[in-house]
Amino acid sequence: MKAYVFPGQGAQFSGMGKDLYDQFPSVKEMMETANGILGFEITTTMFEGSAEDLKQTQITQPAIFIHSVAMAKALGTDFKPQMVAGHSLGEFSALVANGVLNFEDGLRLVHQRALAMQDACDKTAGTMAAVLGLEDHLVEEICDKTPGVVVAANYNCPGQLVISGAVEAVEKACESLKEAGAKRALLLPVGGAFHSPLMEPARTALAAAIEATTFNAPLCPIYQNVTAAAVTDPAEIKAHLISQLTAPVKWTQSVQSMVADGAAEFIELGPGKVLQGLVKKIASEVTTSAPVF
Repeated sequence: MKAYVFPGQGAQFSGMGKDLYDQFPSVKEMMETANGILGFEITTTMFEGSAEDLKQTQITQPAIFIHSVAMAKALGTDFKPQMVAGHSLGEFSALVANGVLNFEDGLRLVHQRALAMQDACDKTAGTMAAVLGLEDHLVEEICDKTPGVVVAANYNCPGQLVISGAVEAVEKACESLKEAGAKRALLLPVGGAFHSPLMEPARTALAAAIEATTFNAPLCPIYQNVTAAAVTDPAEIKAHLISQLTAPVKWTQSVQSMVADGAAEFIELGPGKVLQGLVKKIASEVTTSAPVF
C-alpha cells in the first residue's frame, strides 16, 4: 500500500514551488489564490526570499503547506492515497490532500496557526532541544523529574526525540540527559516551545477557528500526530487537530502503525527529504521516494 507523508516546519528553501508554478496552470492558479487569501505575495518570498525571510513562522508554515498541497495537485489522477500522515504542520497539508479540508480553509487555518504560535512564543520564552541516542522512556523520565515545563515533543525516529518547554527547564534537562548517556542534547534554533503546554494560548486561539471550519469525510485514513492511529471520522479528526499544538508529535508511532496496516511505500510530498530519512530509520524494509516533476 502507498502512504503519502507531508513535512513540517524546517523543510523550506528559497525557490520552493517555482517549478510547479511554472509547469502546472492549476498550481499557478492555486498559488495566486493563496496570495489573495493571505493578503501578501507569499509566492515572491517562496521563489526569491532568503533563508532568513523563509524562517519567519508566519511565512514558513503557509509556504510549506502551499508547496506540499501543490505537489499533490500536480500529480493529478496519479495521486491515489491509501493512507496519509503529516508531521506537525504537515497534518494540515495531509488533510487538504485527503479531501477533509478545501485548500482555502486549510490555508486560513495554517495562517492563523502560525500567527497564534508566534504570539504564544512572544508571550513566554521557550525552546526545544534534539536528544540523540537515548531510549524514549529514559527521556520521558528525565523530563518528568526536571523542575519546570519540559516535555517530549517530537518522537521523530528511534533514538531521536525532541524535547520542548521553558528555556531553563530544557537546558537543565539537556544536562541530565547527557549525564544519562545521550550522544547529544542540543538546543535547536527555534523561537518557541512547540508541542508543549506553553502553546496553550495558541491552541485556544486556533480551536475556535478549527471548530468553525467544515471538515469532510477523508478519501482514506489519516494517521494523526496525537494518536498515531488511523482516523476517518471528521469530528475525531477535528478534535485531534485542536489537541495537536500542545501534544507530542508521535511520528515514530504513526509510521509503525501505517506499516502494521500494510504501508510498504512512503511518498513524501513537500520540500526536502526529511521524512524519507526518518521513515527509513523507523522501518528499514519499506521504500521511500518523492515525485519528480
